[in-house]
Amino acid sequence: MTARQIVVLFLDLAVVLVLARGLGALARRFDQPAVIGEIVAGILLGPTLFHGAVARFVFPMDVRPLLSGLADVGVALFMFLVGLDLDRRALRGQARATIGVSLGSMLVPFGLGFLLSFGLDGHQSPGQRLGFSLFLGIAMSVTAFPVLARILDDRGMSRTAVGRLALSSAAVCDVLAWSCLALVVALVAGSGQASWRVLLLAPFAAVLFWAGKPLLRKLLERTADSARNQLAVVLAGLLVCGAFSEWMTLHFIFGAFLFGLALPRGEALRRGIAERAEPVCAVLLLPIYFVVAGLNVDLTRIGGAQLAELGLILLVAVGGKVLGTFGAARLHRVGAREAGTLAVLMNTRGLTELVILTVGLNLGVLDQTLYTMMVVMAVVTTMATGPLLKLLYPRSRFLPGPVGSVRR
Repeated sequence: MTARQIVVLFLDLAVVLVLARGLGALARRFDQPAVIGEIVAGILLGPTLFHGAVARFVFPMDVRPLLSGLADVGVALFMFLVGLDLDRRALRGQARATIGVSLGSMLVPFGLGFLLSFGLDGHQSPGQRLGFSLFLGIAMSVTAFPVLARILDDRGMSRTAVGRLALSSAAVCDVLAWSCLALVVALVAGSGQASWRVLLLAPFAAVLFWAGKPLLRKLLERTADSARNQLAVVLAGLLVCGAFSEWMTLHFIFGAFLFGLALPRGEALRRGIAERAEPVCAVLLLPIYFVVAGLNVDLTRIGGAQLAELGLILLVAVGGKVLGTFGAARLHRVGAREAGTLAVLMNTRGLTELVILTVGLNLGVLDQTLYTMMVVMAVVTTMATGPLLKLLYPRSRFLPGPVGSVRR
């Protein structure tokens, strides 16, 4: 790195931090998740304004690879924290209702997204018809577990029956979505000379959970007297697993996610690691990821024809989630108002959607125009959650109880 690159990089990081924190706080004032403001910050720093002049001036091309490296570390740490949190919270709620709602909220939008792909042929790369269709189905069926958990906590809904059911269903959805995405990545990317490496995924997961987990438990017990040493062990394991999954021609996020799931049980240990790792991830590294993602979002690409496509994308994304979630909830005898609330909550996409879309863009499954429209869909569906919740589930109904208590 040259002295000029260091100067520009440090100034860029300062700009990213100030803008992300400022717009995140502004979003909270409007009763929106902070992640909405941070995503908007990334878009504003991208090529949308002044035909990319701002992006070229603030983020010179020779500095962008450095930012991308930091962003990759940030999203790997985020995926580890998602896996860490899922293992702790995924089984809350009634099992049958959780499985039914999660399957309904995934299968219907997945099927509609798969069908929609045939109407978006102009955005498809040659030879990737199946990968494109499968990917679009996954992108439509995502629910952002971390953003949803934060929304429920902020609104005091975590202990309500509908909140617990939404959280457990979103956790199952996340596991299914990442598993399906891994298969699609293997299908699209595993076509070269190293395609055999993807066959190591199942043995890798087996070794990680059945042999790596006991070894990790021993290492963490030996370093129990030092929180910093424990964190070093966890971060080293996270990076090794991410590197190995990338080597297998899968994306590094899968290794990071699996390592989070495989971390030994223990509430105090998990809380301690999360409390140390999350601030660095949320305050510094993820805002950088939003900027790197925003450099590929160009709203000027959306013209008349694209507006029609964007309308279809929103219709499929929202309609698929609402139909699938509401129908599955009603089949399990959940009251109509609570089923509608679940449908709204499961439409939350946020950062999880952005991560998946970036994977698709890097694979060449999405072009920049479709990527831009899908990012807009993620922002719109997440922003709509708060206002719709106020309408469907006012605070007067925030009463804890089993799912059966919300039956009608």
